[in-house]
Amino acid sequence: MEIIYKNLLAVDEYNAIRKAMGWRRLHPEQAQGNIEGNAFVVSAYDGPDAIAMAGLRWNGGSFASLNILLHPEYEDCGIQEEFTARVFDFLRGKLKPGFGIQVDICVRAGQEGLYENLGFEYITPENRGVPMHICLTNQVELTDKMFGQMGF
Repeated sequence: MEIIYKNLLAVDEYNAIRKAMGWRRLHPEQAQGNIEGNAFVVSAYDGPDAIAMAGLRWNGGSFASLNILLHPEYEDCGIQEEFTARVFDFLRGKLKPGFGIQVDICVRAGQEGLYENLGFEYITPENRGVPMHICLTNQVELTDKMFGQMGF
C-alpha cells in the first residue's frame, strides 16, 4: 500500500469516504460546498481510491476547525498524523507577529490519545463551554435509490 496525498477531492470521492464511514452521502451540491468551504484541503488515496480527507475551516481569524474523514480500514496507517502535520504547516505559514490560531477538532471515540500526542488538549466545560450541535434538514436521508432517481 502506497498512500498518495493531494490537495483536492471530487464530490463522488467525498461521498464514498462518508459511506465507508457509515455516514449518509450528501447531496452533491452540499458535498461540493463542504469541500470548497475549506481554507485548506488534503486527501489521501490508496491507488485510485480516495480513502480520507481533511478539511480546515478558517477565515483568517483566531479560530479554525479541522475535520478529518477516514475510511475505517486505514485508521492505523499514519494518515491522521500526516494530515495534521500538513494542516499545521499551512497555518504556521499564515502566522504573523502576535497571531495565534486555535484549532478545534472533533475526535472519534478511541482516537483521543492519537490527537493528544499531536498536541491537542481536551476542551473542558470550565474553559470553553460544552460542545453542542443541531442538524437542520427537510428529509431524513438521501438513500442510494433516491440518488439514482436524482441522477447522481
